Amino acid sequence: MAEHQHGQHQHHQMQQHPRAHQVVKAATAATIGGSLLLLSGLTLAGTVITLTVATPLLVIFSPVLVPAAIAVVFLIGGFLASGGFGIAALSALSWMYRYVTGKQPPGAEQLEQAKMKFASKAREMRDKAEQFGQQHSGGQQSS
Repeated sequence: MAEHQHGQHQHHQMQQHPRAHQVVKAATAATIGGSLLLLSGLTLAGTVITLTVATPLLVIFSPVLVPAAIAVVFLIGGFLASGGFGIAALSALSWMYRYVTGKQPPGAEQLEQAKMKFASKAREMRDKAEQFGQQHSGGQQSS
């Protein structure tokens, strides 16, 4: 009988343990959520105060700031484009150097296949042009 009561006591403790664990989880989630909500509110208040203070300054200095911002955007865009074009040019030159020296860079096989197709089409067109020329030159001589 004592063993039966001891087993029921352990079963009761096992049921209480998950409940306590859930309570701790809920309290932790509520604490973290509340803290984040408080930080969000403080950030919003700071943003509104900063915007309220900065708006008159932006309005006063806008004739200078707007053209300056446009110039800065163009300068940054120009430098980025220049750097990008430079990198592309160096990459192309490097690829061509490797191709010319026979090191077979990536894509060299496709280039060779395209050259062969182009050469065969050029031969076909030359042959057709010769045939066309022979047919028309022969027909004009008999008239």
